[in-house]
Amino acid sequence: MNINKLFLLLSIGAISFSCKEVKKSDSEVTEAEAEMSTSMKNEAKDTEITITPIEHATAVLEWNNEVIYIDPTGGAAAFEGQKNATLILITDIHGDHLNIETLKELETTNATFVVPQAVAEELPEEYAEQLVILDNGSSKELNGITIEAIPMYNLRSEALKFHNKGRGNGYVLTIGDQRIYFSGDTEDIPEMRSLKNIDKAFVCMNLPYTMTVESAAEAVLDFKPKQVYPYHYRGNPDVSDVAKFKQLVDAGNQDIEVVQLDWYPNDEY
Repeated sequence: MNINKLFLLLSIGAISFSCKEVKKSDSEVTEAEAEMSTSMKNEAKDTEITITPIEHATAVLEWNNEVIYIDPTGGAAAFEGQKNATLILITDIHGDHLNIETLKELETTNATFVVPQAVAEELPEEYAEQLVILDNGSSKELNGITIEAIPMYNLRSEALKFHNKGRGNGYVLTIGDQRIYFSGDTEDIPEMRSLKNIDKAFVCMNLPYTMTVESAAEAVLDFKPKQVYPYHYRGNPDVSDVAKFKQLVDAGNQDIEVVQLDWYPNDEY
């Protein structure tokens, strides 16, 4: 083999080796990018959800760039310091859940309203283009959040006049890897007791309108959320015994954490 041929073969080999190295490097970059993308997705999924109690049945949730108002009442002053809502969920037509005066005081231009039909019929025409109407048992994904409409109604004969089946919605929100339940006004109905994989449950307990502390505790022990937040516990004329509720839940299942937030900041409860 002459010198020229040998040089040519060595040159081809070097080029081939160089190409393989480039391809390997490209592969490594692609894998690194894929890992980074997965990491970013997981980080977004696990972004902290902040929950701020406003009063009674009203709360604000924040996740990523989403701000969710649950049953906004109390006027604009109740939301001082809060970001404007991107989603507004309303459970029922009663004034402690649907308060049109509050809605008019708030900046809701960029918000989507999720409501049952009965609430939609009570809202002024100006909100018509912003409504998503959910019936019991239906669901909708909005802004990366899945919203399920759960029935809410009374069982006791003396309370049937307050909340009839099919009118209002409780809601289960799937936010990232969390499932969060807001009961709305309800008793310990089968649909509540059969809920699955709930991370945080906001459960009402006030007489005569919803249910007793004992019924609320029994329902929670059935569907076993990781955490339960007693809310909506001011009745007429009494305030429900949330300490007793905690005792009942703790006695039945110590794996369920009872979290007490300040739902009545202006009252001595």
